[in-house]
Amino acid sequence: TVSELKATLTADRTVIPAGDSVTLTCSVNGSAGLQYEFLRSFSNTHQLQPFKAGESDTENISQGGVYSCRGWRPERNSVTAQSDSVTIQETVSIRVILLTYWSVIYSGEKIIVRCEIQGGGGTGWTYEWETTSINNPPSHSEYTISSVTVSHSGDYSCRGRRDYSLTEWSRVLRLTVSPNKPQASLTADSTVLPAGGRVTLTCSVNPSSGWKYYWYREKKLSEPLNRHDAVSQTTGTTSVSQEGLYWCRGGRGDPVYYTHFSQAVRIDTIVSNTAVVTLQPNWTEIYRGETITVSCEIQGGGDTEWTYEWETNISLKPSNQHEYRISSASSSHSGDYRCRGRMKSAQHNTTEWSDSVKLTVYDNKPRPVLTGSPSWLSPGASVTLKCEVEHPSAGWRFYWYKAVPDGSQRSYSYELLPGSSIGTEQDSYIVHGQTHTAGYVCKAGRGDPVIYTETSRTKFVWSGGEFVVSMFSHYLNSSMCFCLSNIS
Repeated sequence: TVSELKATLTADRTVIPAGDSVTLTCSVNGSAGLQYEFLRSFSNTHQLQPFKAGESDTENISQGGVYSCRGWRPERNSVTAQSDSVTIQETVSIRVILLTYWSVIYSGEKIIVRCEIQGGGGTGWTYEWETTSINNPPSHSEYTISSVTVSHSGDYSCRGRRDYSLTEWSRVLRLTVSPNKPQASLTADSTVLPAGGRVTLTCSVNPSSGWKYYWYREKKLSEPLNRHDAVSQTTGTTSVSQEGLYWCRGGRGDPVYYTHFSQAVRIDTIVSNTAVVTLQPNWTEIYRGETITVSCEIQGGGDTEWTYEWETNISLKPSNQHEYRISSASSSHSGDYRCRGRMKSAQHNTTEWSDSVKLTVYDNKPRPVLTGSPSWLSPGASVTLKCEVEHPSAGWRFYWYKAVPDGSQRSYSYELLPGSSIGTEQDSYIVHGQTHTAGYVCKAGRGDPVIYTETSRTKFVWSGGEFVVSMFSHYLNSSMCFCLSNIS
């Protein structure tokens, strides 16, 4: 009989898309010619009530709820057993927003990820979360993470459920957790306090969402200078009128999460003393291997003791000493040098930077150029030799030599001219009473230890008379080439 049969209810889907419908189908096996009755309830606590009956075994619905059905024969007033219930949920057009305080956060921060349903009104919503992180949020509107880690990084979305209403999934929020605590950056519009004036400090954290800024003087963990100044905390700028060492850091959240401290910025007061860079020896152009001392002299009197600071554009940085001794110079020492002094008794009192001194170091030793005047002279006349060094600079002593043929007449040696064994300060030398053609060379040296130039090329001074042919033959036999145009 019909009463011994049980109906079956199926749905083509269990969630109704917004503005759409779901098709229910009621079937009873082993019996034909039945009519069908559909039942529903909009609450789990309410009994199912009939809402549609007829010959059709299908019904389109657009409301969420609990549904069931049964078959019946009107002429016999016989009804099948009621089908198992099917829960249908309705998607409502309510905006769901996933919120957090900021998208880039740092390991150790406390954050709250919040799901807000806008336009639905009322209460009674429960929440579902989807995330690609390995941590599953609870079924609440807020997901509080008291100490976030890298494992919380991922995409988050949520939706709300109330009775048989279901919202759409929210827009995806991508949460990025950096494992490294950020460091604040501190800049000053000047590192020197003007007389009676102030210096503006600016603190920043990148990215900058949500940060408040705190400044410290002398000690990093002292009371912040602006603890009660809400404006300077949020703008990231403050002004100071005291010299000293300053730091800053950013903080956000509750409890406050602090960044690393910035690098320190020193604000100084300028004293009246003057710093001057000096060179010993006082040569701004030197050659590879020479020795030179760069010194910082503080002028202006007083018995103050100083420490010294250097600035230079070379890779070899001077230490913070009074003198910088270069024992064997190379081209890597070429550059601009300047210095300043800082009082030992008051470390924030400093001189202005000195003027820069430019030091040039040539890698190759110079080769002097030797000239003689006149180039052609009568027997017994005097000739003046002149030795010139390229990149002229003070301090050279000059050494003079005469070319002396050896016994084979194929080469010659050099013999110091009288009075030049320790060098001459003058770059000229007079040879008195020359009676025959002769060759001369020179070189220069300076410093301690002495650095010598290359030897000049040989300079020949021609003398007339019977010596011309014999001397000319000797140098020709020595495979030396002369410029005959010098003989006039």
